[in-house]
Amino acid sequence: MNQQLRFDESAETQKTWLWWLYLMHGASLVFSLGALSFIPLVLNYIKRDETDGTFLRTHHSWQIRSFWWYIAWIVAGGVLFLTIIGIPLAWLVWLGAWIWKAYRLIKGFLDLGNNRPMPGYPMPAQYPQ
Repeated sequence: MNQQLRFDESAETQKTWLWWLYLMHGASLVFSLGALSFIPLVLNYIKRDETDGTFLRTHHSWQIRSFWWYIAWIVAGGVLFLTIIGIPLAWLVWLGAWIWKAYRLIKGFLDLGNNRPMPGYPMPAQYPQ
């Protein structure tokens, strides 16, 4: 069965927004180790309600959750860094957090390009499965 998704102009605009937000989160991760990710995060929060009832909302939630978990792991690494014994472990935590966030951004970007919702989020009833 071949189902073709058709987007109205609003949904296409929202999909373009999400595409740019993935790129901004990714650029922040590469050029500032995620320090500037709060800028696209604010835009995620502002634009998320405009995508209610569509699979696009799962992408906003994915990006928001990725940001906050990344911050939690960076802070945990910072706490470990405060002890001499924990410094090597802190670097591992930070590296792991960076790789994990990069994976989430790449997966989200690819799933958005394939018009798929992000896993772990409830599907809107009107979205074809």
